[in-house]
Amino acid sequence: MRVWHGLDEVDADFGPSVVTIGNFDGVHRGHQEVLAHARARAERLGGLPVVAMTFDPHPMAVLRPGHAPAMISDPAERATLLGAAGADAVLILPFDKETAAWSPQEFIERVLVGTLHAKAVVVGENFRFGHKAAGHVDTLVQAGLEAGFEVEGLSLAGDAQPWSSTYIRGLIAEGDVEGAAVALGRPLRVTGTVVEGDKRGRELGYPTANIPALQGAAVPLDGVYAGWLTVLDAAPGTPQYGEPLPAAISVGSNPTFDGVDRRVESYVLDRDDLELYGSRIAVDFVARLRGSQIRFETIDDLLDQMKLDVDGARRILTAN
Repeated sequence: MRVWHGLDEVDADFGPSVVTIGNFDGVHRGHQEVLAHARARAERLGGLPVVAMTFDPHPMAVLRPGHAPAMISDPAERATLLGAAGADAVLILPFDKETAAWSPQEFIERVLVGTLHAKAVVVGENFRFGHKAAGHVDTLVQAGLEAGFEVEGLSLAGDAQPWSSTYIRGLIAEGDVEGAAVALGRPLRVTGTVVEGDKRGRELGYPTANIPALQGAAVPLDGVYAGWLTVLDAAPGTPQYGEPLPAAISVGSNPTFDGVDRRVESYVLDRDDLELYGSRIAVDFVARLRGSQIRFETIDDLLDQMKLDVDGARRILTAN
């Protein structure tokens, strides 16, 4: 799969294609439906390539910086997920004030006609684009009649309500990782590079791999969770562990030891031999074991709770 980081990276002779456009944050089940329709349309048009176009950063980060949403997936993960959902190529368009000022017609001419040579465009029915979000599906339909591309606007249907990244962010903020997994079609994933912590977990017999809860990323509500840890790459000399490893995961600031920085700490069950500092890991959340972190009065109380958490994670992950 090809990934382009701007219009100038697209091959000059690329096209014709079927294009789908959106923020695609999380590439949830609604997005996957859009990609499936785009793929079916591409096959009906003779096996054309499918291009998924997205933006970086999220337009709200430019238009209303204080209101930008926490992102479920970063651009690299989004591109990978879009490829898995059926895209042959991903165009990540840098979004800035200049791009925001494009009129709907300018967007259509620059991107859909001039660069991707679209023969069909598939979007969610509420898709808006162009300066002040003036463009919508009907705008695309009218432009398509003149430029020679078809347009399909789809409802992002869900079981209880339409799937949306906003809905999923709400579930994540509440710690409902199981509900988020239903809407995403897979477990919620948080990625990061393992940093050195205070090493108290190692001293207590529960060594953890710690990644910062980065500002701007959708990280679950503070608490303890069951899930899986996977090493995505490794620091020099670090073994590569390609398989998901069962883990008990703590999200928060470690109040027992007066912690301040929020982080995701993962203890891989029954393993004290993993040296993951500097490695990039993925943490997949399966279920919430208990709520907000507790400040324990004694170390023994903390250890008793940690054992309960580990046993609970083991039961859940064995069942899954």
